[in-house]
Amino acid sequence: MSKHSLQFHRVTFFYETSSDSILDNVSTQIGSGWTGIIGGNGAGKTTFLRLACGLLQPTQGDIIIPQNTLYCDQRTDEFPPEFNPLLQSSDTYACKLRGQLGLELDWLSRWHTLSHGERKRVQIAIALWQNPQVLALDEPTNHIDLPTRQLLIQSLTQFQGIGLLVSHDQEMLDHLCRQTLFIDTCKVSQYPGGYSQAIKFKEAEYQRAHKNRSKARHQLTRLQRERSRRRGEADQADRKRSKRGLSRKDSDGRAKRDLARVSGKDGQAGRQLSQLDGRYKYLQEQLDNTFVKKQTSGRMTLQGEHAQQDRLLHIEPGFLNLGHERKLHFPELLITPSDRIGIIGRNGAGKSTLIRHLLKHKAIPENRLVYIPQEIDTDFAYEILYQVEQKPKMIRGELFSYVARLGSDTRRLLETERPSPGELRKLKLALGMIETPYLIVMDEPTNHLDLPSIEALEKALSACHSALILVSHNLHFLKSLVTSVWQLTPVTANPNSIKLRIQPVESMNHSNLQVLFSENSDTKA
Repeated sequence: MSKHSLQFHRVTFFYETSSDSILDNVSTQIGSGWTGIIGGNGAGKTTFLRLACGLLQPTQGDIIIPQNTLYCDQRTDEFPPEFNPLLQSSDTYACKLRGQLGLELDWLSRWHTLSHGERKRVQIAIALWQNPQVLALDEPTNHIDLPTRQLLIQSLTQFQGIGLLVSHDQEMLDHLCRQTLFIDTCKVSQYPGGYSQAIKFKEAEYQRAHKNRSKARHQLTRLQRERSRRRGEADQADRKRSKRGLSRKDSDGRAKRDLARVSGKDGQAGRQLSQLDGRYKYLQEQLDNTFVKKQTSGRMTLQGEHAQQDRLLHIEPGFLNLGHERKLHFPELLITPSDRIGIIGRNGAGKSTLIRHLLKHKAIPENRLVYIPQEIDTDFAYEILYQVEQKPKMIRGELFSYVARLGSDTRRLLETERPSPGELRKLKLALGMIETPYLIVMDEPTNHLDLPSIEALEKALSACHSALILVSHNLHFLKSLVTSVWQLTPVTANPNSIKLRIQPVESMNHSNLQVLFSENSDTKA
């Protein structure tokens, strides 16, 4: 049985630095096929994957794990030792993966120059090539461009083992997953189907629980009134049976009360009260066991400001060296206080390099800029946490208010020594927003964020008065926020040449994107 399923039996897990459990008395069984793992940032999704792969041991309970497991981290910093064997392998599957995911031989020698999207493609190819019994993928579409995403979905469809998929890509979850597991408040709930189907089951269960809780609360209220009435009757009956206060010479009165005790007639109210007490206790337990988590809207406001100056940034036409004789050519670039710009292009086209070049030419104070890179390395993470710790108590409260409205448990965040990548990005955004920025620059803003957090961020940025520069492969996210698009497109005559074209947001339609992401673009130098 264990060879074909992953089993959690009454599993509890907590980190030594935390006062609360990450998972509490969790039992579940996961079979072959893909299972989506859904939960807020910091809810325990990565912990669940690491437990499932044997990289962490449960504090209590047992996990039955097939022998061959592989966990793919969200991050892609480290060079994978299996990369060279994959490139050198002549087996059919290795050749197919290299072709599908566009791996090139020279990537081995220039790993340090590869974009995070290119590194992610290498990571996924290695994982699929090893063909483990349990494959746990933590945000596999982070940094991935549109064509690679489609090829990735096709490749993952062929996986025959037990797949665990943490992702904010709803379409991918719907296409791949046979079931979906939600992690919330240390518990797990499992539903059939991909995210869209499973969330409907989850919402229906929530509505039933809410209805049952309301019904139980109403019954308790009625029962409480009835208990009060019966208690009055029982007290009155007790007084009738009691001989207290009667004269020893009142033989008739004493005889009547003795008769009431023998017949039990006046004790009926007391017995009925006892029955009501038992029913009341049962309903109270039922109400306590019907847990309904309060649903939050995730709404937040980002207090950006429209700068009074004419321009935030200006660069004359020129080019950037991308390494290995590759160049990015750009026209005159001007950013005004009201601009909202989306930057799109293939992995390795130079989007992040362009962002770093732009920021060197900014014409605004450092504290009026919010910049969140694709990845937050360890040193940067410690810097963020240090900045938070140094803020006055009132400001820290404001920071954590931002983070809470983006769906993270701030109490748990305060206790952990290693916040998740999504929580770090939320903290960095919050630190910038308390300065009321003129310009917000985010490189892949939806990476590492859960689905509700992405929706909340989208609404908040839409209402923000700051100028925006957003690099993203999430076209739905961009279309709702930007007014113009900077497209980085390869030049047909020279594959080492990338050209930046400025287009209206309407250019982000299907046919234009087919041209944009084609290896043989019709763009002329």
